[in-house]
Amino acid sequence: MEKSQLRKHLKFSIFNKFRSWVLKFKLKSIGNEVYIDKNVEFLRYPNNITVGDNVVIKEGARICSCNEKAKISIGNHSTIGYHTFIFASNSIEIGDDCLIAPFVYIVDSNHKIETGLKINQQSNDTAPIKIGNDVWIASNVTILKGVTIDNGAVVAANSVVNSDIQEFEIYGGTPARKIGERK
Repeated sequence: MEKSQLRKHLKFSIFNKFRSWVLKFKLKSIGNEVYIDKNVEFLRYPNNITVGDNVVIKEGARICSCNEKAKISIGNHSTIGYHTFIFASNSIEIGDDCLIAPFVYIVDSNHKIETGLKINQQSNDTAPIKIGNDVWIASNVTILKGVTIDNGAVVAANSVVNSDIQEFEIYGGTPARKIGERK
């Protein structure tokens, strides 16, 4: 497999290797040749988080298993961009060979908004998120609960995804709608 431009220019310092080594004792599992940039945090229940081989997680990313049952998995050869937030109350699965750009927000829950009870006293609605293999999520995208993004799909910058995306479809907008297909 030919290396991408990003991976060709990554410099694994002693600090990157040390961060990966420390995470072997905190995460459920972490693969080989994982690049963890500075200021990356695995929050609350890191032992529910699985990171595959050759994953790159850039500076400022926050990956949070929000409760003891919430699961997060990041597939082999995937990249998580700068300051991306991944928060699971149920389950978030990211496939192999995915590109997730900077400032993406992936959250599988939403607060209930019933009247008669204060917002901060209401529970969350949750539904799993599944992102297939070979998916590109561009900058500033928000992916909401219950969404499945199939293999080969692309989501344009600044989109809000609240419905499923089929294989090789290109979506964009708020809310995201089909704007094309990969050829």
